[in-house]
Amino acid sequence: MQTLTSRSRWAVLALLALGVLISYVDRTSISSALADPSFIQYFQLTSLDRGWLNSAFFWSYGLFQVPMGWVADRYGVKWPYAVSFAAWCIFTILLGVVHALESLIALRLLIGVSEAIVIPASYRWIRNHFDEGRLGLAAGLLAMGNKLGPAVGAPVAALLIVSYSWKVMFIATGLVGLVWLIPWLLTVSNDLPSRHELAKVPSHARTVSLHGILSSPVIWGGLITNFCYGYFAFYCMTWMPAYLVEQRGLSISKSGLYTFFSFAGIAVFAVLAGWAADRIIARGYNAVRVRKAFVVTGFTLAGTVLLGAYAPSQNMALFWNTFSLSCLGLTTANNLVLSRMTLIPKQMVGLVTGVQQLATSLAGGVAAGLSGWLLQSSGSYDLPMKVILAFLLIGAFATLVLYRPEWAPKISEPRGQLRSA
Repeated sequence: MQTLTSRSRWAVLALLALGVLISYVDRTSISSALADPSFIQYFQLTSLDRGWLNSAFFWSYGLFQVPMGWVADRYGVKWPYAVSFAAWCIFTILLGVVHALESLIALRLLIGVSEAIVIPASYRWIRNHFDEGRLGLAAGLLAMGNKLGPAVGAPVAALLIVSYSWKVMFIATGLVGLVWLIPWLLTVSNDLPSRHELAKVPSHARTVSLHGILSSPVIWGGLITNFCYGYFAFYCMTWMPAYLVEQRGLSISKSGLYTFFSFAGIAVFAVLAGWAADRIIARGYNAVRVRKAFVVTGFTLAGTVLLGAYAPSQNMALFWNTFSLSCLGLTTANNLVLSRMTLIPKQMVGLVTGVQQLATSLAGGVAAGLSGWLLQSSGSYDLPMKVILAFLLIGAFATLVLYRPEWAPKISEPRGQLRSA
């Protein structure tokens, strides 16, 4: 593996964070469109249709997480990421030219497949280039990208819709995203393994089996916490604009602004919490215990989202909406470090991240679809928020019980090496 200077590491990390930001802008731009009456009327959408359209991305995204994690482990980060990036930007552009609901759903599925490389590749690169004392900050900065994506994307998409149309919005966001490829291709070193290195992969890969990964309680803890975290985060990405417009009486442009504040809050909290945990650990405190404390606190404070559902005034509702999602940022970086790096051997980071992302993606699909069904059944957003609270409490409990170093997955030696030893 090539040794990078400190400046080069942070430059590539900045590109990774920006790539995540762009991916989230592209994947969540549909949410602003789904709050636009002209878009709803054009495709004759019901609340259930909106739920399915929101969730389509997450099903294909989740399905391809593990294969893309394997691709990142085997073929490196630079070129698989670049090809996939170009593909999802093109599919986003095509969203602005289709005329049928079926075409929309098909393109959302393809965007999900293309974006599945983002997180496994990013965490593999971080784990290979940062030590434990910087993992919290690095993960927080990367997570800042996926929180600023909706924060930036929501108001920008709303502005483009109000000023032009939803068609222009999809085309513009896809085209602008393609510019990222230029610095990526010029800055990132080629980490595609040589033929000699690839020849060694099969015998080594047998030491990292999916069965071995799934037999670890730490992995299951990560699956549960990532699902519970993702359920709330993706609910906000997919349904927050509609909630603010339909139940709290905001305009589309104002809903985009408040969505920005909420996701900007979680982004800032994610970086600060990751940095703070790093500093505490550097003073000699146990890394696992410190990060678990941040994770549990974040899940617990995020439960205040239910106070927003019953707030008597619009201002109080908006406050609790922003506060609860911002506090979830205490969980963000530290949960990612625990579930994908601190307790995980380097050789399996890509594959483990793919497995964990499967749970996160499933959360997105369930949150989008289930919330649409609950909304249509109850006629109110109160019931979807009660379900959010239940998942947040489950996430806190799983963190306390399952994140134990002795339960972490282990790397076994290849049989040939055992014989020679």
